[in-house]
Amino acid sequence: MTDNVDVAVIGSGMGALSAAALLAQRGLKVHIFEQNYLPGGCTSAYWRKGFVFEAGATTLVGLDEGMPLRQVLDRTGISLPAKQLTLPMQVHLSNGQVINRYQDLEQWIQEAERVFGPKNQRAFWEFCYRVSQFVWDTSVKQVHFPPSSIKDLLKSAQRASLKQVNYARYALFSMKWLLEKYDLLENQTFVDFVDEQLLITAQNQHPEVNVLFGATALCYTNYGNYYLDGGLISLVQPFVDYVEAKGGKLHLRTGVKNVANTAKNYLITTDKGDQYSAEYVISGIPINNTLPLFEGNWKGKLEKKLMVSEQLNSAFQMGIGFKPHREFEALHHQIHLDKPLAETGSHSIFISLSDPDDTSRSDEPGLRVMSISTHVPNPSKRIIDNEKVAQEILKKLFEDDILLPENIIYQHHSGPKSWQKWTGRAFGFVGGYPQFRHIKPWQMLDARLDGHKAYICGDTTYPGQGIPGVTLSGLIAFEKLKSDWL
Repeated sequence: MTDNVDVAVIGSGMGALSAAALLAQRGLKVHIFEQNYLPGGCTSAYWRKGFVFEAGATTLVGLDEGMPLRQVLDRTGISLPAKQLTLPMQVHLSNGQVINRYQDLEQWIQEAERVFGPKNQRAFWEFCYRVSQFVWDTSVKQVHFPPSSIKDLLKSAQRASLKQVNYARYALFSMKWLLEKYDLLENQTFVDFVDEQLLITAQNQHPEVNVLFGATALCYTNYGNYYLDGGLISLVQPFVDYVEAKGGKLHLRTGVKNVANTAKNYLITTDKGDQYSAEYVISGIPINNTLPLFEGNWKGKLEKKLMVSEQLNSAFQMGIGFKPHREFEALHHQIHLDKPLAETGSHSIFISLSDPDDTSRSDEPGLRVMSISTHVPNPSKRIIDNEKVAQEILKKLFEDDILLPENIIYQHHSGPKSWQKWTGRAFGFVGGYPQFRHIKPWQMLDARLDGHKAYICGDTTYPGQGIPGVTLSGLIAFEKLKSDWL
């Protein structure tokens, strides 16, 4: 027996959920298929041994006015009990200095001048912030970008402005050019800081990341950063609830094995052997995982855009339940290393702490959770000893007085293979496709998948990484589907 649905959504990451919620609001019957036992993909949380650990993303940005997540929430009426962070992040440099990444631009510039010296810091950061404001202001206005039809071009042209033409040229320049422009390329401490910060949000470093993406990535702490009690599953669940309240359904532990384009609809076959007939399909999983599900000559041009393991990053992750021995000024910390981790080659680790007032993250009062991650390049070819990486990281945390050995209640760790098993993502890669200088924004993967009624969103499509980015990709997929068919 084949069930009929209006829209089949593959995966339940934030791109997929954003598109699903907007389509459900339009009255379409939306079914979401998630291979895992929890929704959220790279934005989720799970319980283990008395603690709730984050799975993947740990930072929440995008709730400011005009940003993509805020727009989706405003359109659907979905509400989030988010708490804004006073201090978005601290960065611990390899020389022992600690930098407060203040949200207020003036306060941040003064901090940057204190640590990196006054030379051109103000000019650099004021420029980056202007670029970031432009990007966020433009992103939700140009929802037909990148154009892949005459209709897209016309709609983009209607919403174009001289300001957009002026700023668009910065997609042609790299962050290396920008550092040279402000005579900061010889400031090695600052360049190292920029590179490790870019790696968080752009999956690459200053020679490759273009100015539009790079400046915006560097300024994400200058916008509202938020925390949700219970972890980022508390971001995902309200979207699932909304879709189901509109008559849709989330199918957990249900992977999609095949999508056949029949004469009338798409025939979805799951790994349970069930079949669903859908008029529209939205894939929220990476393009590397999406293409094998389909058949058709149209795949050829997209296969040329696939990135391979050598171009991608996976992650080593640790989850620690612990008793805190000190107060922390921030929940998020990037720690730069004086020498790279022996097994991974990483030059930094990223730490996110649970809020001290969030009692839902631990079964026992007074305990907190620490989520730790670091990049693993070329994951399919790199074999690492997970235990050695864990011990290296723990040693650094003990040295920096972030954690006491005797205060660890529970800890576990995992590498790329576990991440691939959890998410199903090819190679276990994280953060989507890295930014590369030779790939301009208009050359990135578009939301239209097969030229018919199948679409794609998520971190391998324009604009890429992070909750704001994938939410925007879901918004774009919805807008293009609506423009094409509804």
